[in-house]
Amino acid sequence: MFPSVAFRPLRLLLICAAVSGLITLAAALVGYPLFGLFFAIGMALGLTNALMVRRAVESITADDHPLKKKMALNSATRLLAITVVGLTIAFVFRPMGLGVLFGLALFQVVLVLSTSLPVLKKLRAGDGDQAAGPAPDASTSNDG
Repeated sequence: MFPSVAFRPLRLLLICAAVSGLITLAAALVGYPLFGLFFAIGMALGLTNALMVRRAVESITADDHPLKKKMALNSATRLLAITVVGLTIAFVFRPMGLGVLFGLALFQVVLVLSTSLPVLKKLRAGDGDQAAGPAPDASTSNDG
């Protein structure tokens, strides 16, 4: 239930485009349009990373015996590449290139909110997974 509810790339793309447009407009109004451009590049890098995570998870979990090591290596490689690209842009085009890092950071906030809020709404509506079992009895203490 949760993956289909939580991660919607098209919705995330639209949110990123709207946020990037607003930041670019605001940056242009104060005389720094390149900051807005680099911010949008950072958001695009973040979205690309999220899509790559999804593809990697689907690929690795399709195996009969998925390995944590394979997922960890994939994550480390992907994050290293995105970090190198982001820091290189920030350094080469400084100070406006720092917009890439702000875009990456804000993308993470947008990603967390856009994935957790629909799940929380589903849980509140009572459509959550009931596999966790009954809640522990509050009168029982494990303190000793």
